[in-house]
Amino acid sequence: MDLLAQHIQTLTPKLTAWRRDFHHFAESGWVEFRTAAKVAEILDHLGYELAMGRDVVDAESRMGLPDEATLAKEFSRARAQGAPEKWLAPFEGGFTGIVATLNTGRPGPTLAFRVDMDALDLSEALDDSHRPFREGFASCNPGMMHACGHDGHTTIGLGLAHVLKQNEAQLNGTIKIIFQPAEEGTRGARAMVAAGALDGVDYFTAIHIGTGVPAGTAICGSDNFMATTKFDVQFTGVAAHAGGKPEEGRNALLAAAQAALALHSIAPHSEGASRVNVGVMQAGSGRNVVPANALLKVETRGESEAINQYVFDRAQSVISGAAALYGVTAEMRLMGAATSSAPTPAWVDYLREQASRVPGVMHAIDKVKAPAGSEDATLMMARVQQNGGMASYMVFGTELSAGHHNEKFDFDEQVMNVAIETLARTALNFPWTRGV
Repeated sequence: MDLLAQHIQTLTPKLTAWRRDFHHFAESGWVEFRTAAKVAEILDHLGYELAMGRDVVDAESRMGLPDEATLAKEFSRARAQGAPEKWLAPFEGGFTGIVATLNTGRPGPTLAFRVDMDALDLSEALDDSHRPFREGFASCNPGMMHACGHDGHTTIGLGLAHVLKQNEAQLNGTIKIIFQPAEEGTRGARAMVAAGALDGVDYFTAIHIGTGVPAGTAICGSDNFMATTKFDVQFTGVAAHAGGKPEEGRNALLAAAQAALALHSIAPHSEGASRVNVGVMQAGSGRNVVPANALLKVETRGESEAINQYVFDRAQSVISGAAALYGVTAEMRLMGAATSSAPTPAWVDYLREQASRVPGVMHAIDKVKAPAGSEDATLMMARVQQNGGMASYMVFGTELSAGHHNEKFDFDEQVMNVAIETLARTALNFPWTRGV
């Protein structure tokens, strides 16, 4: 075991404690108040320069934001649950992003690493077969659970910050570690991109653990993420007595039902995979009332940005047509978005080279064929690449107790050490004079 691995090994008790603290106090997207304040406190203690809150999260670009009452309630709960008061204020109102910067003062490019912090709106299993419950760190916040590993991601970001600060003499240029809110639902990255958090980044790496990848395997260039648009549709009609004056009503439920069926009939695209899904339909107020309101929650996806745009454009036409057919109005509200992924080959090669040097990585490969999903770190990747930089997305395999987004999700915490060592080597071994 070399000195770097030894250093990370000595951090293991601290890493475990951090991860379990974040897991116990799970907070979902845009309300990661306690999490962000704790992260800021640790980073400040390590000596990082911090940009937080509105400085790195653009207010108008946030998507799927909870209402003001929920934001206020969750902020108060974070304070009651021990969020460090000194660091809490910048995040109030749903601005829970952080960019930690280590500027070496020596010439060189900027390397950035992104981790996410949010939990899911899910109730955690509370039985002895579930390790977090058995060992006392299951979520204490009802209806919120870290069931996708973001508690581990946050811890990896902090562990990486610790290791790089301790080895700062070996670094040149600038290191940034981005702690992103609201990845679930692809809601948070756009606001950080719009705030300029990725400007000036030359090399960018986002990470995830698990996702069905076996323990000991590192995927260095995941490229199967689908572009997606997530939106709500509010249909508004006119209520009327369903028996006495039905002709005076304008039926929002029927418009929504017509739209839901037609959306699922959108033709697939010949140039790649496409998806559309109506996940929620809510309508009506009573048996004898023509429904005046209806809500659809919809998402489109495409193998490329162009294919997703095709599906979304058709969806807009379908919704407008259904509304016109029933004489109601339809208002669409964007709730989440991401683009497809295209990792930079040269950066993928470099990441694979570094991962192959880590004892916990038996297989360092470019990519695997996996079920297509979406991830808004792709927006960060795209911004870096548009500015002339390189970007990729890594996945670190680990044993899981249950699948992602399951009430019994848990992971082998050793994967955090593997990820930290891989990312640390990415920075510490970087060829500062010539680049990649």
